[in-house]
Amino acid sequence: MSQSQTQTQSQPKVLQKTIKLPQLVALYIGAVLGSGVLLVPGLAAEIAGPASLLAWGLMTILVLPMGLTMGLLSSRFPNAGGVSHFVTRAFGERWGTMVGWFFLLSVPLGVPINALTASGYLAAVFHMTDLQQALVAGVIVLLALGINRLGMKVAGQVQVAVVAAILVVLVGAFAGSVPHWETAHLQPFLPHGWWSVGEVAAILFWCFIGWEAVSHMSEEFVDPEKTAIRGVLLAVGAVGALYLMAAIATVLTGSYGGNDTVAALSRVIQQILGPVGGLLAAVTAAFICTATAIAYTGAAARVGLALARQGKAPKWFARVDEKRNTPAGTLLFLGICYLVVLVLYAGGLISIKVLIQLPNATFIATYLGGCLAGVRLLRDHKWGLRCAWISLLMTIAVVPFLGWAVLYPLTIACVVLYQTKKVITK
Repeated sequence: MSQSQTQTQSQPKVLQKTIKLPQLVALYIGAVLGSGVLLVPGLAAEIAGPASLLAWGLMTILVLPMGLTMGLLSSRFPNAGGVSHFVTRAFGERWGTMVGWFFLLSVPLGVPINALTASGYLAAVFHMTDLQQALVAGVIVLLALGINRLGMKVAGQVQVAVVAAILVVLVGAFAGSVPHWETAHLQPFLPHGWWSVGEVAAILFWCFIGWEAVSHMSEEFVDPEKTAIRGVLLAVGAVGALYLMAAIATVLTGSYGGNDTVAALSRVIQQILGPVGGLLAAVTAAFICTATAIAYTGAAARVGLALARQGKAPKWFARVDEKRNTPAGTLLFLGICYLVVLVLYAGGLISIKVLIQLPNATFIATYLGGCLAGVRLLRDHKWGLRCAWISLLMTIAVVPFLGWAVLYPLTIACVVLYQTKKVITK
């Protein structure tokens, strides 16, 4: 074997820079939008009435610092490790490894839950069993895995098409709802007091999580210094507008309350199109959840690759498909995890209500690490530092609401610290 061949094999495979601004914006929208746009507007309106629109407007503004913090860090320190890499630079390898595992172990639970949410909407139309829902969810996660296996250039193009379809449906639903608006639905404006608006704001925080996911793809940004911030700004505007449109249409058409509040947007669409609107809403849910699954699967695959490069994850996580230049090893790990979760669900051994709390806790732990890293790494950037502090305080504010699920990230942290201590001792 020649010396050049030996050097090539010993060096980690560098992922190709294929993500341009349109793909980046689509990935951000797909990661952040999620199924919340279908579920939360009705729930928020039921809690706070028409005043829930104030909470939506407030959160649309407050989420900008969070997106900008992740965008600035991605532009300055592009790396497949994303938030884990930022934390490593700020506080050292041990803490970066911990945050990396927080995110990596969120996705194997979060993506199947996301896919099951989509299949739940379809189940309401086609009256599916739990097994059939699991099979539909399996198709969604297979699409996410397969598209990511083809590479980020293909994944980005698919994401652009999927997000474009989502935009058409949601904007069309908003425009079509206008003739059904009634100002009478704005009264009483504050039926449950100002405290209810605060409750809604806390719930809406979950609708705007996702900025950290795309940071893990920053190594593949064509021009991270220019596209990262532009991508965040465009995505924040688009996501904020879509959420506000959904909330306004829900409130002004009175499409909330009763047993199907969580399907409020479906009710809005059905007012316009009749029974076929339910099917369109279900298909839209499938598109939205597929977009989220693509973004998070790609992000987690790159986190696993980065951890394996550092020797902090199994070596086979670092295997890269030479032909497509994709992290095949971690994609295989994710595929196995997705299969296990869906099999357990189909067998009635776990429920979405129990599962959903676990990845929420680790996602919040990931954000805490990223925001703390921003406070340290963006000290020379006036607005960047302010954004990092605002994001950190917002994230800390929701930690008390995690409940028992906080044990999940704590367990991961203990295992990582124990393993690190063993290595140091040796």
